[in-house]
Amino acid sequence: MLAFENDYSEGAHEKILQRLAETNREAASGYGNDPYCEQAKEKIRAACESPNADVFFLVGGTQTNQVVIDAYLKSYEGVVSASSGHVNCHEAGAIEFTGHKVLALPEHDGKIAAGDLEDLMKKFWQDESHEHMVFPGMVYISHPTEYGTLYSKKELQEISSVCRQYQLPLYLDGARLGYGLMSDETDVSLKDIAEFCDAFYIGGTKVGALCGEAVVFPRGNMPKYFLTIAKQHGALLAKGRLLGIQFDALFTNGLYYENGRHAIEMAKKLKEGLAARGCQFFRQSPTNQQFLVFENKKLEELRRHVVYSYWEPYDEEHTVIRLATSWATRPEDVEALIELV
Repeated sequence: MLAFENDYSEGAHEKILQRLAETNREAASGYGNDPYCEQAKEKIRAACESPNADVFFLVGGTQTNQVVIDAYLKSYEGVVSASSGHVNCHEAGAIEFTGHKVLALPEHDGKIAAGDLEDLMKKFWQDESHEHMVFPGMVYISHPTEYGTLYSKKELQEISSVCRQYQLPLYLDGARLGYGLMSDETDVSLKDIAEFCDAFYIGGTKVGALCGEAVVFPRGNMPKYFLTIAKQHGALLAKGRLLGIQFDALFTNGLYYENGRHAIEMAKKLKEGLAARGCQFFRQSPTNQQFLVFENKKLEELRRHVVYSYWEPYDEEHTVIRLATSWATRPEDVEALIELV
């Protein structure tokens, strides 16, 4: 079977496995208090050009979103997200489980617009009954979005400006950040993200690690007792070294960017090949996730040879699916998929 279901089907990059094996017998303190976590933190600070950043390693994306959002919000506050945002659609109500409502804004190719955010805040504060409502307490965005689209530097700057006007922390979900940073169509760097966001995470799980995400608070602004909050959520790994070693490897000699670039190259090859065969694209994505519309009968044929992600119905006879490339995608598998279509 050809594997295009997601970007975390394989294990981990061989360089990461090698470092885990090399350090396996070493004794190290737990909960991130080890030299590998410290090395990884320094490398991430350098990559973000944020020397005063707090960096914290967590086990997975859902746990990271839940912990960061819960750490920022007061009991009466909610988080603003695009209606298509991951925390609103694909996290099983993990945010609501903590007692915080997700406040949905319209999505524009998976993104929120600064104008919509400003309208929300104006209407909230102008409402004489706002004390009886859920307060917008922070803003969540993802880069890339659920549709593989990217924020421009100008869009990030505009959203950040509204957030700072209303004292809303801006948090960026970077589960696939490595693929966004290496897209040919981006003008956003890690330095830009660190400048405009109050918190973000660098995703490892989907970009070559076995597991793990690196949360960055770029101005040394990590919420108080963040480790304790993470532990309350069951997101703190006792063997924190496992995360530190992986991120130390990812940020050594550009491996993180190399992994991201490979997935982008494979996605471009796939996109060009499918376009040449007349396939219909549901959204135009410049990253590793490609969304296509297929006849249901054709999907029945493909299912015998390809693992893909169902996304949403298009009409009675067509369905939207997602095909995802990754750091591990082989060129020959891309070619085989194009031939099948």
